[in-house]
Amino acid sequence: MILNIGTKEGKTYKIEVPKEKEALLMGKRIGDVLNGGDFGLAGYELKITGGSDNSGFPLRQEIRGTKKVHPLLRGGVGYKPVRKGERQRKTVRGNTVYNDTIQVNASVSKPGPEPLDSLLSPKEEEKKEEE
Repeated sequence: MILNIGTKEGKTYKIEVPKEKEALLMGKRIGDVLNGGDFGLAGYELKITGGSDNSGFPLRQEIRGTKKVHPLLRGGVGYKPVRKGERQRKTVRGNTVYNDTIQVNASVSKPGPEPLDSLLSPKEEEKKEEE
């Protein structure tokens, strides 16, 4: 599972969540707050803002559960109307993270003592080994 973390400055960081830590995300809903320390971000709090499943369908906040549904949408997540008043039936998923969720989007709700650049950037030793 991939955890995308967005900051107020507009930067995004990607973390590959190991299998043993995926259980911390299971059952969480859009809007829930996560402890960043569980993912190596000590002092940070992360708010889940969205995600997508293994078929590419987005998680939509007002649909409860983990089911895949085909509602008539007027806009928002999963559909952008071209004309005013236009509606279309689109497939989306419920608001709960589960086994088929492949990507979870989150934003920083409470920053920690260290900047994310220093916590998530590749180490200098790893860069030297690649060269």
